[in-house]
Amino acid sequence: MERIVERVDFSIPAQPRVLRVCAYARVSTGKDAMLHSLSAQVSYYSKIIQSHAGWQYYGVYSDEAMTGTKNRRSGFQQMLEECRKGKIDLIITKSISRFARNTVTLLQTVRELKSLGVDVFFEEQHIHTLSSDGELMMTILASYAQEESLSASENQKWRVRKAFENGEIMNLRFLFGYDITPDGIKVNEKEAAIVRETFERFNSGESMSSISRDLNARGIKGVLGGTWYPMRIRRILSNEKYLGNALLQKRYRNNHIDKKLVTNKGELPMYYAEGTHEPIIDQATFDKAQERLRMLAQQAANRKKPTRSVFSGLIHCGLCGNTYKRVTYRKKYYWNCTTFQTKGKSECAAKRIPEETLEVLTCEVLGAVSFDPDMVRSKITAIRAEKSNMVVFCMDDGSEIVKRWTDRSRAESWTPEMKEKARQRALQARRKKK
Repeated sequence: MERIVERVDFSIPAQPRVLRVCAYARVSTGKDAMLHSLSAQVSYYSKIIQSHAGWQYYGVYSDEAMTGTKNRRSGFQQMLEECRKGKIDLIITKSISRFARNTVTLLQTVRELKSLGVDVFFEEQHIHTLSSDGELMMTILASYAQEESLSASENQKWRVRKAFENGEIMNLRFLFGYDITPDGIKVNEKEAAIVRETFERFNSGESMSSISRDLNARGIKGVLGGTWYPMRIRRILSNEKYLGNALLQKRYRNNHIDKKLVTNKGELPMYYAEGTHEPIIDQATFDKAQERLRMLAQQAANRKKPTRSVFSGLIHCGLCGNTYKRVTYRKKYYWNCTTFQTKGKSECAAKRIPEETLEVLTCEVLGAVSFDPDMVRSKITAIRAEKSNMVVFCMDDGSEIVKRWTDRSRAESWTPEMKEKARQRALQARRKKK
């Protein structure tokens, strides 16, 4: 009897897949009403996802006071990172404009998510990005969202510029010497005293570097608690607002997507409004400071710029880690730690090194009779200035060579002109004693 064998297959019903779902919410301002709206959105999406059968809750990502035209939103970027790790299957968001108003950014993001198998559902437009017609509809609607952003930006610009035309100060948030409140601009007497001191010291001939180092040494903080630098001192000295006046529209936003603040170099009109707030200094003090600033700028323009040294960018401080900068002192070149130069000895006690000394040490390290800049870059990868006059040369083969240099005596460092001046001072002092 012939044996009959039949194959029997047992069909296993497919188990419904649990979708890992998150939501994204955003508000574009930090006002209380908007933050309340953001809180409501987070609560709404949390409830929706957790109550849906077949969905696993993976959180609500959100951003406060960030516009949809920018892709540097921390919550947004964190959500994308989780998607790249394969932890999310579906993203729910209110609308295309909440997700992104920049069409290019939107399409790039959605296409990346699509390649990862992540679907995005826009509630307002009822679009699933993984659907066949999703990208077409999304492209059209995103273009409208971008135009809406442009329109809102132009309306805001018109409002600000009309205010400028009327002499109103707009968007001023911080100014050392003043307290900016909804009620207006009021003098901060403690900071105003520093402003007056700065003008007085500068007008008396003190350098901006010296003033900034002294303010840092005294523990005086800037408007946002920052450190003082010569450039910050210059900004105070050249700011007409300390006269109680305001030059309006010094800067503007380049476009509605980047929203980058750029300096107004004549592209847009500027307006000079007088008496907009209480002054801290008088006109004569301000004019004297401007005259000295112009003189210093002219001297800098007339000064012959030194050629770039082979040591530029090569020397680092072994004490603070900052770079060394080339400086001129009594017609000779030296290399100074940038921290020491800007903040003083209290922040970094590194010593300045004469360029002649560096060249001699470099020749010794390379075994060269004369200094050759081309050989320096080909053989030395970095130079580290350590304490106790030690200089460490890092070579291209990975080795390090340590050299020690000695300070020049005072007599060696003096020029004939300096010696003659010292002699004349000594003679004058003797005559006074007699």
